[in-house]
Amino acid sequence: MKNMKNERREALKMLGLGTSAGLLSLFGNRAEAMDRYETPPYAKGLAPVKIKSVRAIATAPQGSNLITVKVETTEPGLYGLGCATFTQRAFAVITAIEKYLNELCVGRDVDQIEDTWQSVYVSSYWRNSAVLNNALSGLDQALWDIKGKRAGMPVYQLLGGKCRFAVPTYTHAGGKTPEEAVESVKKFMEEGFRYIRIQQGGYGGVGSISAKPDFKEAGFGGETDNYMNERFYLKSVPEMFAAVRKNCGDDVQLLHDIHERLQPMDAINLIKRLEEYSPFFVEDPFSPENMKWFKLLRQTTSVPLAMGELFNNVNEFLEPMVNQWFDYIRIHVSQIGGITPAMKVARLGEFFNVRTAWHGPGDVTPVGHAANAHIDLAVWNFGIQEAVRFNDQTLEVFSGCPTMKKGYMYVNEVPGLGVDINEKAAAKYPITTKSNWQVRKEDGTIIRP
Repeated sequence: MKNMKNERREALKMLGLGTSAGLLSLFGNRAEAMDRYETPPYAKGLAPVKIKSVRAIATAPQGSNLITVKVETTEPGLYGLGCATFTQRAFAVITAIEKYLNELCVGRDVDQIEDTWQSVYVSSYWRNSAVLNNALSGLDQALWDIKGKRAGMPVYQLLGGKCRFAVPTYTHAGGKTPEEAVESVKKFMEEGFRYIRIQQGGYGGVGSISAKPDFKEAGFGGETDNYMNERFYLKSVPEMFAAVRKNCGDDVQLLHDIHERLQPMDAINLIKRLEEYSPFFVEDPFSPENMKWFKLLRQTTSVPLAMGELFNNVNEFLEPMVNQWFDYIRIHVSQIGGITPAMKVARLGEFFNVRTAWHGPGDVTPVGHAANAHIDLAVWNFGIQEAVRFNDQTLEVFSGCPTMKKGYMYVNEVPGLGVDINEKAAAKYPITTKSNWQVRKEDGTIIRP
C-alpha cells in the first residue's frame, strides 16, 4: 500500500512538471508570435518632452512692434511659437519672457499646458498686468503649437475639428468724407468681402478735421497728440452709414467701431440713430470703466454690440456674457492669456448665445492671427474675424502665414499653428519705443482709451 502511494505521488509530480512546461511553452510561443508584429503607432504613446528654453524674438517688419515667443524643447528640432505682442510696451514684455518665464518654465513637461498656464498666472502673485498677460499668451500659444506638431495635427483638430471650411472676416473701409467711404466699401466688395467696417477718418473721426484745436494753439499736450471733435463725429457717422447704404445696397454687412471715445449717453444716442441702417455690430461703445452702462444700452437699442478688446482679465467677460449685455466677444487672444483661456470664454459664450469676434489688428504677429483662426475654425459660436493683410517684409520674416481669399481667412494646413519665423530676417527690422495713443478734446482733456 505504501509503495502504491509513493508511485501516485511521483506520477502527480511528473504531471505538474509537464503542465508547467506546457504553459511555459504556450506563453513562450505567444510572446514570440507577438514579437513578430510591430506595435501600432496609436498604441505607442509619446515620450515625455521638456521645455529647454523660453525666449523672445522682436521685429517690426510692418511698422508695429511684434514680439514672438519661441519655446525650445529637449527633442532636437522641436519648438513652438506664440504671439506676445504688446506693441506699446514691447521691451517690458521681452524682459518678462526672458528673465521670468524662462526660469519658471525650463524643465516643465510641454504637454501640461493647463498646469503651466495656471502656474504662470499666479506666479507673480499680483496677476493680469498687460505685460505679464502678453508674455503668458505667447507661452501658451507656443505650447499649443508644440502639441499640434507632436500630434501631427493642426491645432484646430486638437480643439475639436472644423465647424466651417474657412473663417469669414471683415475688413476696414473708410475715408475723410462719406463719398470716400463709399468708394472704399465698393472696392472691398469687389474683392469678395461681405462684412466691412466703415470709419470716417480714424477712430472717433480723428484726422477728418484739419482745423487746429485750441489746445494746440495754447501749446498744451504733446506735438503728436491727436484731436477729436465729438460733435462732428456724432453728426458724421449716421451720414456715412446713410451714404454707404444708399450706394452699396443692403446686402453688405456694415460694422463700426466707436473705440470707447464717447461719453456713455452720446454713445447710446448715436447707436439708436444707426438702427435704421442695420449694422452687423457696433464695437466698443463704452470704456471698461463704464461697463454698467451696457444694461441701459441693451434696453434702448436692437443694434448688436461687440466689446472686450481692452479687457485684461479673463474674468471680466463673465458678468457681461451671463447678462447678455453684448453679442460679440472681442477678445485679444494674444493679450488675454492665449488659446487656453480664450477657448474657455468661447465655450461659455455658447450657453448664452454670445459669439466670437477676436481682435486681429496689425500689431499682432502672424502667429497670433493663426491662433485666432484655429479657434475660429473649431468653435460653434463663431461670429466674425477681423481680416489681416501682410506686407512683403512680414512675409519675409514669417512663413506659413494665414491667407485671405474672397473675404475668408485660411490657415496653413500643417501640424501646429502653421507659422514659422526667420530670425535673421526678423533682426533686419528692429523695434522701437514709440507709441502714440493720445487723443484730446478741444480743451486738451485726454479721451480714453
